Amino acid sequence: MGNKLDLFKLNLPGDLKKLSYQQCDELAKQVRRLLITTVSKNGGHLASSLGTVELTMAVHRVFDSPRDKIVWDVGHQAYTHKILTGRANRFSTLRKEDGLSGFCRPDESIHDAFISGHSSNAVSAALGIATAMKLNGDDHHTIAIVGDGASSGGLFYEGINNAGKSNTNIIVILNYNEMSISKNVGGMAKYLSTLRTRQGYHKTKNAVENVLDKTPVIGSPVKKIIKGSKDAFKNALLHSSTLFEDLGFEYIGPIDGHNIAELEDGLRAAKELNRPVLIQVNTVKGKGYAPAEQNPGEFHGIGSFEIATGNPDVVESDSYSSVMGKELCDIARTNKRVCAVTAAMKYGTGLQFFAKQFPDRFFDVGIAEEHAVTFCGGLAQMKYIPVFAVYSTFLQRSYDELIHDLAICHAHAVICVDRAGVVGNDGETHQGIFDVSFISSIPNTKIYSPSDYNELRLCLRKAINEDDCIAAVRYPRGNEKMGFKNDKPTTSYSFYNNGGKVLIVTYGRISSRVMSAVEILKSKDISCDVLRLVEIFPINESVADIISAYDAAMFFEESYDCGSVSEKYSTVCDNLAAFTIDYFVKHGDCDVLLDELGFSAEKIASQVEDFLSDDQT
Repeated sequence: MGNKLDLFKLNLPGDLKKLSYQQCDELAKQVRRLLITTVSKNGGHLASSLGTVELTMAVHRVFDSPRDKIVWDVGHQAYTHKILTGRANRFSTLRKEDGLSGFCRPDESIHDAFISGHSSNAVSAALGIATAMKLNGDDHHTIAIVGDGASSGGLFYEGINNAGKSNTNIIVILNYNEMSISKNVGGMAKYLSTLRTRQGYHKTKNAVENVLDKTPVIGSPVKKIIKGSKDAFKNALLHSSTLFEDLGFEYIGPIDGHNIAELEDGLRAAKELNRPVLIQVNTVKGKGYAPAEQNPGEFHGIGSFEIATGNPDVVESDSYSSVMGKELCDIARTNKRVCAVTAAMKYGTGLQFFAKQFPDRFFDVGIAEEHAVTFCGGLAQMKYIPVFAVYSTFLQRSYDELIHDLAICHAHAVICVDRAGVVGNDGETHQGIFDVSFISSIPNTKIYSPSDYNELRLCLRKAINEDDCIAAVRYPRGNEKMGFKNDKPTTSYSFYNNGGKVLIVTYGRISSRVMSAVEILKSKDISCDVLRLVEIFPINESVADIISAYDAAMFFEESYDCGSVSEKYSTVCDNLAAFTIDYFVKHGDCDVLLDELGFSAEKIASQVEDFLSDDQT
């Protein structure tokens, strides 16, 4: 292979093994340029992938994908993996409709061994794959690459606990960069920080073994005694073994995650062991792009930006998340029993304001949504009012805790369900279309879905100060320009009587689209009344009476069909037709996706016309 490298002309990943270290360094620069250029236009998760360029290259040089299986936790780190597995020429389509997903997907590439939208699952998945390979007589390896933020999730520990004693060819690479979405918290973060300084152990261990190998007569026997007395040897050097070795892993590290030669040495050593191995790799999040290195949290997930400065192309002064966060601060000033809880998403959910003003009542529990809900149950048991702000897609992980640790106990806790509904470019693993279905299946719950900022403020206050149950306040990603702006915010419902014979029922963000659709229909001499819900669950008898008074009613709902609000009202209203979501929603522009789902003003109007036409025939 010549000295002139062109990323787009290489046959990847196979050609990686033919490169010199100097060529690898050049390729790493080209990959970083492509990462920065693409994410600056499309948005995405930049800092994580910039930090794993050399690691990804080393993994593909030492192992043989797809025969060796690579599982990423999470896909935030895996953009380089996509580029190096035959997708470089399509990388410009990242997170665009019909383009590459922002996460690993087995149906996108044979090199993506497992889906990777939610954190902490890689070890469990990799162990399942490794076990199946062992049963098949396949001695290839399974590699789980785990970000240190994901190591705060309970599922990671469940997987580690089983994998260490599994006698399979599983290798866990723990990528430690001291920064996940928010600054890492908890005991594991401190533990990994301590392990950063442990190179001395491995250098001393190797030096002792080398000396003993060269010592005649007594060297080899002493070395065997030391190897057979592993704990004593380590205690002499470090006073204790690592947690991972206690769980059955061979521990290698820490390794410089930006030194390909050192990475390959560690990976080859792990490969030769043919047993569970954990490798700690230390990296710099945002490596190679100064704005991302200086502000890794901001560049974890970012919209389009100017490459020269790192400044975002669009700066929004307010969003549903920030409005919620600021209103929560106002409430907490007078209500001293209000606490705020996040699962490593302080900035994403708007809780940075609360954290600054009320640090004693702010709790970041790490990537641990199940723990967060049960922690809220404990606070509620002691008469505090916990407010857990969480993305809809991540709340799914806490279903059991919502039932067992909040609902059964009649706990008063508030769940601020951020990113509810369709969220766009992050795709199937992140669309918030299931929260209504699973929360409404739980007794002792209420669900609010405000349509603008003022309604969000009202619902939050009512949920905290008046309700005595689990009260979920759900709202979309973005700002209220996408929602319905009204002069009379409410926490119950609003009825708009236009003298129509058909009723349209809806709630939340798509209320604005329904109102626009009504205007379109009006221009065609079709009059429709509108019932806009805010408290969407439990079922309201007054709402049911309004619906039942019409010959025909249509319910447009940005939620999964099974368990939807419209499904519940259909049990008491036999004139109701539901228009919901009945499949996993792919990635793409949010407005385009809503149009495809039938929730644009034009599509709503068209569906009303078709419904009335069918009804008349």
